[in-house]
Amino acid sequence: MEPTTHARRSQFTRYDLGVTPFWTDASPEEQDAQRAWHAEIATRGEVHLGPGAFVSPLAAVYADRLVVGAQSYLAAHVYLWGEHEIGENCTLNPFSELRGRVRMGDGVRVGAHTSILGFNHLTSPDEPIHQQPLVYKGISIGDDVWIGSHVVVLDGVSIGAHSVIGAGSVVTKDVPAWTVAAGNPARPIRDRRATKPASGPADLGSSLHRLAETARAQAAELLQRCWQGDDPEPGFVDRPDADPTLRAWCDAVELSDMLLDSTPPQVGAERIIEVLRSGQDPRTGLVPELPGPDGPRSAAPSADGHAAVNYHVLAAGYALELLGSRFAHPITSVAEMSSQDLRSALDRLPWAGESWRAGSWVDAIGTALYRNRADFGLDGEIESLFGWLLTRCDRSTGLWGRPDERSRWLEPVNGFYRLTRGTFAQFGVPLPYPERTIDSVLAHAADTHWFRDDRGTACNVLDVIHPLWLCARQTGHRRAEGEQWARRQLARVLRSWRDGAGFSFALEAGHGPERTPGLLGTEMWLSITWLLADHLGCSDALGYTPRGVHRPEPRGAVAAGPL
Repeated sequence: MEPTTHARRSQFTRYDLGVTPFWTDASPEEQDAQRAWHAEIATRGEVHLGPGAFVSPLAAVYADRLVVGAQSYLAAHVYLWGEHEIGENCTLNPFSELRGRVRMGDGVRVGAHTSILGFNHLTSPDEPIHQQPLVYKGISIGDDVWIGSHVVVLDGVSIGAHSVIGAGSVVTKDVPAWTVAAGNPARPIRDRRATKPASGPADLGSSLHRLAETARAQAAELLQRCWQGDDPEPGFVDRPDADPTLRAWCDAVELSDMLLDSTPPQVGAERIIEVLRSGQDPRTGLVPELPGPDGPRSAAPSADGHAAVNYHVLAAGYALELLGSRFAHPITSVAEMSSQDLRSALDRLPWAGESWRAGSWVDAIGTALYRNRADFGLDGEIESLFGWLLTRCDRSTGLWGRPDERSRWLEPVNGFYRLTRGTFAQFGVPLPYPERTIDSVLAHAADTHWFRDDRGTACNVLDVIHPLWLCARQTGHRRAEGEQWARRQLARVLRSWRDGAGFSFALEAGHGPERTPGLLGTEMWLSITWLLADHLGCSDALGYTPRGVHRPEPRGAVAAGPL
Protein backbone atom coordinates (compact mmCIF):
# COMPACT_ATOMS: atom_id res chain seq x y z
CA MET A 1 0.00 0.00 0.00
CA GLU A 2 1.26 3.47 -0.85
CA PRO A 3 2.25 5.53 2.23
CA THR A 4 0.05 8.51 2.95
CA THR A 5 2.00 10.52 5.49
CA HIS A 6 0.75 13.79 3.99
CA ALA A 7 -2.18 14.89 1.85
CA ARG A 8 -1.41 14.47 -1.87
CA ARG A 9 -2.61 17.30 -4.11
CA SER A 10 -4.49 16.49 -7.32
CA GLN A 11 -4.33 19.94 -8.94
CA PHE A 12 -1.45 21.66 -10.67
CA THR A 13 0.21 24.68 -9.18
CA ARG A 14 2.82 26.92 -10.77
CA TYR A 15 5.45 25.04 -8.77
CA ASP A 16 4.47 21.69 -10.30
CA LEU A 17 5.20 23.03 -13.76
CA GLY A 18 8.63 24.33 -12.83
CA VAL A 19 7.85 27.91 -13.87
CA THR A 20 8.29 29.44 -10.40
CA PRO A 21 11.14 28.83 -7.91
CA PHE A 22 9.67 26.87 -5.02
CA TRP A 23 11.93 27.43 -2.02
CA THR A 24 12.01 31.21 -2.45
CA ASP A 25 8.36 31.81 -3.39
CA ALA A 26 6.35 29.10 -1.64
CA SER A 27 4.53 29.77 1.61
CA PRO A 28 5.77 28.21 4.89
CA GLU A 29 2.86 25.76 4.75
CA GLU A 30 3.75 24.72 1.20
CA GLN A 31 7.39 24.26 2.19
CA ASP A 32 6.41 22.10 5.15
CA ALA A 33 4.27 19.95 2.86
CA GLN A 34 7.23 19.52 0.47
CA ARG A 35 9.48 18.40 3.35
CA ALA A 36 6.83 15.88 4.38
CA TRP A 37 6.67 14.62 0.80
CA HIS A 38 10.47 14.20 0.79
CA ALA A 39 10.15 12.10 3.93
CA GLU A 40 7.48 9.93 2.32
CA ILE A 41 9.63 9.35 -0.78
CA ALA A 42 12.52 8.30 1.48
CA THR A 43 10.41 5.37 2.74
CA ARG A 44 10.26 3.90 -0.77
CA GLY A 45 13.94 3.02 -1.18
CA GLU A 46 17.47 4.33 -0.83
CA VAL A 47 16.76 8.02 -1.45
CA HIS A 48 18.80 11.18 -1.00
CA LEU A 49 17.34 14.57 -1.96
CA GLY A 50 19.85 17.42 -1.93
CA PRO A 51 19.25 20.87 -0.45
CA GLY A 52 16.83 22.97 -2.47
CA ALA A 53 15.56 19.99 -4.49
CA PHE A 54 11.85 20.02 -5.40
CA VAL A 55 9.72 17.00 -6.24
CA SER A 56 6.16 17.67 -7.32
CA PRO A 57 3.58 15.83 -5.18
CA LEU A 58 2.07 14.80 -8.53
CA ALA A 59 5.24 12.90 -9.53
CA ALA A 60 5.33 9.08 -9.37
CA VAL A 61 8.57 8.27 -7.56
CA TYR A 62 9.23 4.56 -6.93
CA ALA A 63 12.99 4.28 -7.35
CA ASP A 64 14.93 1.57 -5.52
CA ARG A 65 17.83 3.98 -5.36
CA LEU A 66 17.59 7.71 -6.05
CA VAL A 67 20.03 10.57 -5.65
CA VAL A 68 18.78 14.06 -6.58
CA GLY A 69 21.32 16.86 -6.41
CA ALA A 70 20.88 20.31 -4.93
CA GLN A 71 18.47 22.72 -6.62
CA SER A 72 17.11 20.06 -9.00
CA TYR A 73 13.45 20.07 -10.04
CA LEU A 74 11.14 17.12 -10.72
CA ALA A 75 7.89 18.43 -12.18
CA ALA A 76 4.36 17.05 -12.17
CA HIS A 77 3.76 13.55 -13.52
CA VAL A 78 7.46 12.70 -13.73
CA TYR A 79 7.76 8.92 -13.46
CA LEU A 80 10.79 7.27 -11.84
CA TRP A 81 11.55 3.60 -11.15
CA GLY A 82 14.87 1.81 -10.97
CA GLU A 83 18.20 3.27 -9.87
CA HIS A 84 19.00 6.89 -10.74
CA GLU A 85 21.56 9.56 -9.98
CA ILE A 86 20.49 13.08 -10.90
CA GLY A 87 23.04 15.88 -10.52
CA GLU A 88 22.64 19.42 -9.28
CA ASN A 89 20.49 22.04 -11.04
CA CYS A 90 18.71 19.49 -13.22
CA THR A 91 15.10 19.71 -14.41
CA LEU A 92 12.75 16.90 -15.38
CA ASN A 93 9.73 18.53 -17.03
CA PRO A 94 6.13 17.23 -16.85
CA PHE A 95 5.46 13.66 -17.99
CA SER A 96 9.15 12.83 -18.50
CA GLU A 97 10.29 9.46 -17.20
CA LEU A 98 13.45 7.71 -16.06
CA ARG A 99 13.27 3.92 -16.02
CA GLY A 100 15.92 1.33 -15.35
CA ARG A 101 19.35 2.78 -14.57
CA VAL A 102 20.16 6.39 -15.45
CA ARG A 103 23.02 8.58 -14.33
CA MET A 104 23.01 12.27 -15.30
CA GLY A 105 25.44 15.06 -14.48
CA ASP A 106 24.80 18.63 -13.39
CA GLY A 107 22.67 21.15 -15.27
CA VAL A 108 20.72 18.66 -17.38
CA ARG A 109 17.37 19.73 -18.83
CA VAL A 110 14.88 17.02 -19.86
CA GLY A 111 11.86 18.13 -21.91
CA ALA A 112 8.24 17.16 -21.35
CA HIS A 113 7.06 13.67 -22.41
CA THR A 114 10.64 12.40 -22.82
CA SER A 115 11.47 8.77 -21.98
CA ILE A 116 14.98 7.81 -20.82
CA LEU A 117 14.90 4.02 -20.76
CA GLY A 118 17.89 2.44 -19.06
CA PHE A 119 16.65 -1.13 -19.41
CA ASN A 120 15.49 -3.55 -22.08
CA HIS A 121 13.51 -6.77 -22.57
CA LEU A 122 15.05 -10.04 -23.68
CA THR A 123 13.50 -11.26 -26.91
CA SER A 124 14.38 -14.95 -27.08
CA PRO A 125 11.98 -16.81 -29.39
CA ASP A 126 11.72 -19.66 -26.85
CA GLU A 127 9.19 -18.00 -24.56
CA PRO A 128 6.79 -15.04 -24.49
CA ILE A 129 8.48 -11.68 -23.99
CA HIS A 130 6.47 -10.90 -20.87
CA GLN A 131 7.95 -13.99 -19.17
CA GLN A 132 11.56 -13.04 -19.92
CA PRO A 133 13.75 -11.03 -17.51
CA LEU A 134 14.74 -7.41 -17.95
CA VAL A 135 18.35 -6.51 -18.74
CA TYR A 136 20.20 -3.30 -17.88
CA LYS A 137 23.12 -1.55 -19.57
CA GLY A 138 22.22 1.85 -18.19
CA ILE A 139 22.30 5.36 -19.64
CA SER A 140 24.89 8.03 -18.91
CA ILE A 141 24.24 11.75 -19.50
CA GLY A 142 26.99 14.34 -19.03
CA ASP A 143 26.88 17.84 -17.57
CA ASP A 144 25.07 20.72 -19.31
CA VAL A 145 22.88 18.60 -21.61
CA TRP A 146 19.55 19.72 -23.03
CA ILE A 147 17.18 16.95 -24.12
CA GLY A 148 14.11 18.25 -25.93
CA SER A 149 10.49 17.17 -25.55
CA HIS A 150 9.16 13.81 -26.80
CA VAL A 151 12.66 12.30 -27.02
CA VAL A 152 13.32 8.59 -26.46
CA VAL A 153 16.78 7.56 -25.22
CA LEU A 154 17.41 3.81 -25.41
CA ASP A 155 19.37 1.58 -23.03
CA GLY A 156 23.16 1.57 -23.31
CA VAL A 157 23.46 5.10 -24.71
CA SER A 158 25.93 7.69 -23.47
CA ILE A 159 25.21 11.38 -24.15
CA GLY A 160 28.30 13.55 -23.81
CA ALA A 161 28.53 16.79 -21.87
CA HIS A 162 27.23 20.03 -23.41
CA SER A 163 25.12 18.20 -26.01
CA VAL A 164 21.66 19.10 -27.31
CA ILE A 165 19.11 16.48 -28.44
CA GLY A 166 16.37 17.82 -30.70
CA ALA A 167 12.69 17.35 -29.88
CA GLY A 168 11.15 14.10 -31.07
CA SER A 169 14.49 12.32 -31.52
CA VAL A 170 15.13 8.64 -30.86
CA VAL A 171 18.66 8.24 -29.50
CA THR A 172 19.99 4.76 -30.28
CA LYS A 173 23.77 5.41 -30.27
CA ASP A 174 26.27 7.37 -28.21
CA VAL A 175 26.31 11.15 -28.72
CA PRO A 176 29.76 12.80 -28.39
CA ALA A 177 30.27 15.86 -26.20
CA TRP A 178 29.26 19.24 -27.67
CA THR A 179 27.07 17.58 -30.31
CA VAL A 180 23.69 18.84 -31.51
CA ALA A 181 21.81 15.73 -32.63
CA ALA A 182 18.29 15.14 -33.92
CA GLY A 183 16.15 12.74 -35.90
CA ASN A 184 14.95 9.14 -35.78
CA PRO A 185 17.45 7.69 -35.30
CA ALA A 186 19.25 10.74 -33.89
CA ARG A 187 22.26 11.83 -35.95
CA PRO A 188 24.85 14.56 -35.37
CA ILE A 189 23.86 17.89 -36.92
CA ARG A 190 26.62 20.18 -35.73
CA ASP A 191 29.18 20.87 -33.06
CA ARG A 192 27.85 23.49 -30.61
CA ARG A 193 31.23 25.18 -30.54
CA ALA A 194 31.25 25.68 -34.32
CA THR A 195 27.93 27.53 -34.68
CA LYS A 196 29.21 31.01 -33.85
CA PRO A 197 29.91 33.06 -36.99
CA ALA A 198 33.22 34.91 -37.12
CA SER A 199 31.45 38.25 -36.77
CA GLY A 200 29.71 37.04 -33.62
CA PRO A 201 26.27 35.40 -33.33
CA ALA A 202 24.60 38.55 -32.07
CA ASP A 203 25.87 40.60 -35.03
CA LEU A 204 24.73 38.08 -37.65
CA GLY A 205 21.44 37.42 -35.90
CA SER A 206 20.71 41.15 -35.71
CA SER A 207 21.52 41.60 -39.39
CA LEU A 208 19.26 38.71 -40.37
CA HIS A 209 16.47 40.06 -38.18
CA ARG A 210 16.75 43.48 -39.83
CA LEU A 211 16.61 41.92 -43.30
CA ALA A 212 13.50 39.92 -42.43
CA GLU A 213 11.80 42.94 -40.86
CA THR A 214 12.59 45.02 -43.96
CA ALA A 215 11.17 42.31 -46.20
CA ARG A 216 7.99 42.11 -44.13
CA ALA A 217 7.53 45.88 -44.12
CA GLN A 218 7.93 46.04 -47.90
CA ALA A 219 6.17 42.79 -48.85
CA ALA A 220 2.90 44.41 -49.89
CA GLU A 221 4.78 46.98 -51.96
CA LEU A 222 6.89 44.46 -53.87
CA LEU A 223 3.82 42.26 -54.51
CA GLN A 224 1.96 45.31 -55.84
CA ARG A 225 4.95 46.09 -58.10
CA CYS A 226 4.40 42.72 -59.81
CA TRP A 227 0.59 42.87 -59.98
CA GLN A 228 -0.97 43.78 -63.33
CA GLY A 229 -4.33 44.86 -62.05
CA ASP A 230 -5.29 46.99 -65.07
CA ASP A 231 -4.94 44.19 -67.63
CA PRO A 232 -8.02 42.47 -69.09
CA GLU A 233 -6.86 39.38 -67.16
CA PRO A 234 -5.27 40.74 -63.95
CA GLY A 235 -2.46 38.66 -62.59
CA PHE A 236 1.06 38.42 -61.22
CA VAL A 237 4.24 38.78 -63.25
CA ASP A 238 7.73 38.04 -62.07
CA ARG A 239 8.88 41.65 -62.61
CA PRO A 240 7.39 44.73 -64.29
CA ASP A 241 6.97 44.38 -68.07
CA ALA A 242 7.38 40.59 -67.96
CA ASP A 243 4.74 38.20 -69.31
CA PRO A 244 2.26 36.66 -66.84
CA THR A 245 3.33 33.19 -65.66
CA LEU A 246 1.91 30.54 -63.40
CA ARG A 247 5.22 30.55 -61.50
CA ALA A 248 4.70 34.25 -60.66
CA TRP A 249 1.32 33.46 -59.07
CA CYS A 250 2.94 30.67 -57.04
CA ASP A 251 5.87 32.86 -55.94
CA ALA A 252 3.40 35.54 -54.83
CA VAL A 253 1.54 32.99 -52.70
CA GLU A 254 4.77 31.71 -51.11
CA LEU A 255 6.13 35.21 -50.42
CA SER A 256 2.88 36.37 -48.88
CA ASP A 257 2.72 33.28 -46.69
CA MET A 258 6.35 33.70 -45.62
CA LEU A 259 6.28 37.43 -44.90
CA LEU A 260 2.65 38.35 -44.25
CA ASP A 261 1.22 35.04 -43.01
CA SER A 262 -1.68 35.59 -45.41
CA THR A 263 -2.65 35.43 -49.06
CA PRO A 264 -1.48 38.22 -51.40
CA PRO A 265 -3.48 41.37 -50.60
CA GLN A 266 -4.11 42.10 -54.30
CA VAL A 267 -6.48 39.19 -54.89
CA GLY A 268 -8.60 36.73 -52.92
CA ALA A 269 -7.62 33.13 -52.26
CA GLU A 270 -10.59 31.85 -54.29
CA ARG A 271 -9.33 33.55 -57.44
CA ILE A 272 -5.77 32.28 -56.94
CA ILE A 273 -7.02 28.73 -56.46
CA GLU A 274 -9.09 29.05 -59.63
CA VAL A 275 -6.04 30.17 -61.63
CA LEU A 276 -3.81 27.41 -60.30
CA ARG A 277 -6.36 24.64 -60.79
CA SER A 278 -8.05 25.63 -64.03
CA GLY A 279 -5.21 24.87 -66.45
CA GLN A 280 -4.52 21.33 -65.26
CA ASP A 281 -4.93 18.74 -68.00
CA PRO A 282 -7.60 16.31 -66.67
CA ARG A 283 -6.17 13.45 -68.78
CA THR A 284 -2.57 13.61 -67.59
CA GLY A 285 -2.78 15.81 -64.51
CA LEU A 286 0.06 17.97 -65.85
CA VAL A 287 0.02 21.74 -65.45
CA PRO A 288 0.92 23.83 -68.53
CA GLU A 289 1.92 27.48 -68.59
CA LEU A 290 -0.77 30.17 -68.57
CA PRO A 291 -2.23 30.94 -72.01
CA GLY A 292 -0.08 33.33 -74.01
CA PRO A 293 -0.89 35.72 -76.88
CA ASP A 294 -1.12 32.77 -79.26
CA GLY A 295 -3.50 30.77 -77.11
CA PRO A 296 -3.17 27.87 -74.68
CA ARG A 297 0.16 26.19 -74.06
CA SER A 298 0.69 22.57 -73.16
CA ALA A 299 3.42 20.53 -71.53
CA ALA A 300 5.74 19.22 -74.20
CA PRO A 301 6.77 15.56 -74.26
CA SER A 302 10.15 14.85 -72.71
CA ALA A 303 13.11 13.37 -74.54
CA ASP A 304 12.47 9.91 -73.12
CA GLY A 305 8.97 9.73 -74.55
CA HIS A 306 7.05 10.55 -71.39
CA ALA A 307 5.00 13.72 -70.99
CA ALA A 308 7.06 16.36 -69.18
CA VAL A 309 6.10 16.55 -65.53
CA ASN A 310 7.16 20.17 -65.29
CA TYR A 311 8.05 22.49 -62.45
CA HIS A 312 4.42 23.56 -62.09
CA VAL A 313 3.70 20.24 -60.40
CA LEU A 314 5.94 21.54 -57.62
CA ALA A 315 5.10 25.25 -57.63
CA ALA A 316 1.34 25.04 -58.15
CA GLY A 317 0.95 22.00 -55.91
CA TYR A 318 2.64 23.62 -52.93
CA ALA A 319 0.92 26.97 -53.51
CA LEU A 320 -2.46 25.23 -53.50
CA GLU A 321 -1.48 23.42 -50.29
CA LEU A 322 -0.65 26.76 -48.64
CA LEU A 323 -4.09 27.98 -49.67
CA GLY A 324 -5.79 24.93 -48.16
CA SER A 325 -6.61 23.46 -51.56
CA ARG A 326 -5.25 20.87 -54.01
CA PHE A 327 -5.15 20.00 -57.68
CA ALA A 328 -8.48 19.22 -59.31
CA HIS A 329 -7.16 15.94 -60.75
CA PRO A 330 -4.51 13.36 -59.85
CA ILE A 331 -1.30 13.44 -61.86
CA THR A 332 -2.42 10.43 -63.82
CA SER A 333 0.61 10.26 -66.10
CA VAL A 334 2.67 9.35 -63.01
CA ALA A 335 0.03 7.37 -61.11
CA GLU A 336 -0.35 4.97 -64.07
CA MET A 337 3.39 4.32 -64.46
CA SER A 338 4.34 0.73 -63.67
CA SER A 339 7.53 -0.14 -61.85
CA GLN A 340 9.07 -1.26 -65.14
CA ASP A 341 7.97 1.94 -66.90
CA LEU A 342 9.55 4.03 -64.17
CA ARG A 343 12.84 2.13 -64.14
CA SER A 344 13.08 2.29 -67.92
CA ALA A 345 12.44 6.03 -67.90
CA LEU A 346 15.11 6.54 -65.21
CA ASP A 347 17.59 4.47 -67.22
CA ARG A 348 17.05 6.69 -70.27
CA LEU A 349 17.63 10.00 -68.51
CA PRO A 350 20.79 11.92 -69.55
CA TRP A 351 22.79 11.28 -66.39
CA ALA A 352 26.16 11.48 -68.14
CA GLY A 353 25.96 14.98 -69.64
CA GLU A 354 22.77 16.65 -68.37
CA SER A 355 22.46 15.63 -64.73
CA TRP A 356 20.41 18.73 -63.90
CA ARG A 357 17.71 17.79 -66.44
CA ALA A 358 17.70 14.21 -65.15
CA GLY A 359 17.48 15.38 -61.55
CA SER A 360 14.69 17.84 -62.28
CA TRP A 361 12.65 15.05 -63.86
CA VAL A 362 13.12 12.90 -60.74
CA ASP A 363 12.15 15.90 -58.57
CA ALA A 364 8.90 16.30 -60.44
CA ILE A 365 8.19 12.54 -60.41
CA GLY A 366 8.79 12.35 -56.66
CA THR A 367 6.56 15.37 -56.05
CA ALA A 368 3.83 13.96 -58.28
CA LEU A 369 3.94 10.71 -56.29
CA TYR A 370 3.65 12.72 -53.07
CA ARG A 371 0.78 14.85 -54.40
CA ASN A 372 -1.13 11.80 -55.63
CA ARG A 373 -0.85 10.10 -52.25
CA ALA A 374 -1.46 13.18 -50.09
CA ASP A 375 -4.33 14.60 -52.15
CA PHE A 376 -5.98 11.54 -53.68
CA GLY A 377 -4.82 8.50 -51.68
CA LEU A 378 -3.09 6.97 -54.71
CA ASP A 379 -0.02 4.85 -53.98
CA GLY A 380 2.37 4.96 -56.92
CA GLU A 381 5.81 3.46 -57.40
CA ILE A 382 7.55 5.34 -54.57
CA GLU A 383 9.46 2.26 -53.39
CA SER A 384 10.58 1.51 -56.95
CA LEU A 385 11.86 5.07 -57.34
CA PHE A 386 13.93 4.89 -54.15
CA GLY A 387 15.15 1.41 -55.01
CA TRP A 388 16.53 2.66 -58.32
CA LEU A 389 18.10 5.75 -56.76
CA LEU A 390 19.76 3.92 -53.87
CA THR A 391 21.36 1.35 -56.18
CA ARG A 392 22.55 3.91 -58.76
CA CYS A 393 24.17 6.51 -56.50
CA ASP A 394 27.93 6.78 -57.14
CA ARG A 395 29.71 5.61 -53.97
CA SER A 396 32.79 7.70 -54.75
CA THR A 397 30.98 11.03 -55.23
CA GLY A 398 27.65 10.59 -53.43
CA LEU A 399 25.95 11.96 -56.57
CA TRP A 400 24.08 10.75 -59.62
CA GLY A 401 26.15 11.86 -62.61
CA ARG A 402 29.81 12.87 -62.88
CA PRO A 403 31.67 16.13 -63.66
CA ASP A 404 32.79 16.97 -67.19
CA GLU A 405 35.15 19.48 -68.80
CA ARG A 406 32.36 21.83 -69.86
CA SER A 407 30.52 22.48 -66.59
CA ARG A 408 32.83 20.66 -64.16
CA TRP A 409 30.77 19.86 -61.02
CA LEU A 410 27.85 22.16 -61.90
CA GLU A 411 25.57 19.64 -63.62
CA PRO A 412 25.92 16.73 -61.15
CA VAL A 413 25.68 18.97 -58.05
CA ASN A 414 22.70 20.93 -59.35
CA GLY A 415 21.09 17.68 -60.44
CA PHE A 416 21.69 16.24 -56.97
CA TYR A 417 19.75 19.11 -55.40
CA ARG A 418 16.73 18.71 -57.69
CA LEU A 419 16.73 14.92 -57.35
CA THR A 420 17.03 14.87 -53.56
CA ARG A 421 14.61 17.77 -53.02
CA GLY A 422 11.74 15.77 -54.46
CA THR A 423 12.78 12.41 -52.99
CA PHE A 424 15.14 12.05 -50.01
CA ALA A 425 14.34 15.47 -48.51
CA GLN A 426 10.62 15.40 -49.32
CA PHE A 427 10.10 11.89 -47.94
CA GLY A 428 12.58 12.13 -45.03
CA VAL A 429 14.86 9.31 -46.25
CA PRO A 430 18.57 9.35 -45.24
CA LEU A 431 21.08 9.93 -48.02
CA PRO A 432 23.23 6.91 -48.95
CA TYR A 433 26.72 8.51 -48.88
CA PRO A 434 26.50 11.94 -47.18
CA GLU A 435 30.24 12.33 -46.53
CA ARG A 436 31.11 11.76 -50.20
CA THR A 437 28.30 14.11 -51.21
CA ILE A 438 29.80 16.85 -49.03
CA ASP A 439 33.22 16.33 -50.61
CA SER A 440 31.76 16.72 -54.11
CA VAL A 441 29.59 19.72 -53.22
CA LEU A 442 32.46 21.57 -51.52
CA ALA A 443 34.67 20.91 -54.55
CA HIS A 444 32.02 22.62 -56.67
CA ALA A 445 31.54 25.46 -54.13
CA ALA A 446 35.27 26.26 -54.40
CA ASP A 447 35.07 26.74 -58.19
CA THR A 448 35.54 30.49 -58.83
CA HIS A 449 33.97 30.15 -62.26
CA TRP A 450 30.61 29.82 -60.50
CA PHE A 451 31.16 31.38 -57.08
CA ARG A 452 32.97 34.51 -55.95
CA ASP A 453 32.23 37.30 -53.50
CA ASP A 454 30.22 38.94 -56.30
CA ARG A 455 29.02 35.87 -58.17
CA GLY A 456 26.53 33.07 -57.58
CA THR A 457 22.96 32.90 -58.88
CA ALA A 458 20.03 31.82 -56.74
CA CYS A 459 19.92 28.38 -58.36
CA ASN A 460 23.64 27.76 -58.02
CA VAL A 461 23.78 28.83 -54.36
CA LEU A 462 20.63 26.86 -53.51
CA ASP A 463 22.10 23.80 -55.22
CA VAL A 464 25.07 23.95 -52.82
CA ILE A 465 23.52 24.98 -49.51
CA HIS A 466 20.58 22.58 -49.63
CA PRO A 467 22.83 19.50 -50.06
CA LEU A 468 25.19 20.75 -47.32
CA TRP A 469 22.24 21.44 -45.02
CA LEU A 470 20.62 18.07 -45.80
CA CYS A 471 23.84 16.09 -45.33
CA ALA A 472 24.56 17.88 -42.05
CA ARG A 473 21.47 16.21 -40.59
CA GLN A 474 23.38 12.91 -40.88
CA THR A 475 27.05 13.82 -40.39
CA GLY A 476 29.38 16.55 -39.13
CA HIS A 477 31.86 15.86 -41.95
CA ARG A 478 33.76 19.06 -42.97
CA ARG A 479 31.21 21.13 -41.15
CA ALA A 480 33.45 24.15 -40.58
CA GLU A 481 34.16 24.50 -44.33
CA GLY A 482 30.47 24.44 -45.16
CA GLU A 483 29.75 27.04 -42.50
CA GLN A 484 32.50 29.32 -43.81
CA TRP A 485 30.99 29.14 -47.30
CA ALA A 486 27.52 29.83 -45.89
CA ARG A 487 28.76 32.95 -44.09
CA ARG A 488 30.24 34.32 -47.32
CA GLN A 489 26.94 33.83 -49.12
CA LEU A 490 24.99 35.50 -46.32
CA ALA A 491 27.30 38.50 -46.58
CA ARG A 492 26.24 38.85 -50.23
CA VAL A 493 22.57 38.50 -49.38
CA LEU A 494 22.65 41.07 -46.59
CA ARG A 495 23.98 43.80 -48.87
CA SER A 496 21.79 43.02 -51.91
CA TRP A 497 18.18 43.82 -50.91
CA ARG A 498 16.65 46.57 -53.07
CA ASP A 499 14.00 48.62 -51.35
CA GLY A 500 10.50 48.09 -52.70
CA ALA A 501 11.69 45.44 -55.15
CA GLY A 502 13.45 42.64 -53.25
CA PHE A 503 16.20 40.44 -54.68
CA SER A 504 17.28 39.75 -58.23
CA PHE A 505 17.96 36.17 -59.30
CA ALA A 506 21.66 36.88 -59.91
CA LEU A 507 22.01 39.03 -56.78
CA GLU A 508 23.86 41.52 -58.96
CA ALA A 509 23.09 45.05 -60.12
CA GLY A 510 22.36 45.62 -63.79
CA HIS A 511 19.73 45.00 -66.42
CA GLY A 512 17.99 41.96 -67.87
CA PRO A 513 15.80 39.28 -66.33
CA GLU A 514 18.45 37.83 -63.99
CA ARG A 515 19.56 41.21 -62.60
CA THR A 516 16.12 42.81 -62.18
CA PRO A 517 14.50 42.20 -58.78
CA GLY A 518 11.32 40.16 -58.95
CA LEU A 519 9.12 37.61 -57.23
CA LEU A 520 11.21 34.61 -58.25
CA GLY A 521 14.52 36.08 -57.06
CA THR A 522 12.99 37.34 -53.82
CA GLU A 523 11.25 34.08 -52.93
CA MET A 524 14.33 32.01 -53.77
CA TRP A 525 16.83 34.19 -51.89
CA LEU A 526 14.65 34.45 -48.78
CA SER A 527 14.40 30.64 -48.77
CA ILE A 528 18.15 30.31 -49.40
CA THR A 529 18.80 32.78 -46.58
CA TRP A 530 16.85 30.53 -44.22
CA LEU A 531 18.93 27.49 -45.25
CA LEU A 532 22.22 29.40 -44.92
CA ALA A 533 21.20 30.76 -41.52
CA ASP A 534 19.93 27.39 -40.31
CA HIS A 535 23.22 25.77 -41.34
CA LEU A 536 24.87 28.31 -39.04
CA GLY A 537 22.35 27.77 -36.25
CA CYS A 538 20.71 31.21 -36.38
CA SER A 539 17.61 30.86 -38.58
CA ASP A 540 15.38 31.79 -35.63
CA ALA A 541 16.49 35.40 -36.11
CA LEU A 542 14.52 35.52 -39.37
CA GLY A 543 11.16 34.74 -37.81
CA TYR A 544 9.98 32.77 -40.83
CA THR A 545 10.39 29.30 -42.33
CA PRO A 546 9.68 28.53 -46.00
CA ARG A 547 6.54 26.42 -46.36
CA GLY A 548 6.36 25.89 -50.11
CA VAL A 549 8.74 24.34 -52.64
CA HIS A 550 11.75 25.10 -50.41
CA ARG A 551 10.27 23.99 -47.12
CA PRO A 552 12.78 22.13 -44.92
CA GLU A 553 10.46 19.59 -43.31
CA PRO A 554 9.69 16.24 -44.99
CA ARG A 555 6.18 16.04 -46.40
CA GLY A 556 5.62 12.33 -46.83
CA ALA A 557 6.81 8.82 -46.05
CA VAL A 558 7.98 6.08 -48.39
CA ALA A 559 5.73 3.45 -46.81
CA ALA A 560 2.03 3.71 -47.54
CA GLY A 561 -0.15 5.12 -44.80
CA PRO A 562 -1.44 8.39 -43.38
CA LEU A 563 0.72 11.45 -44.08
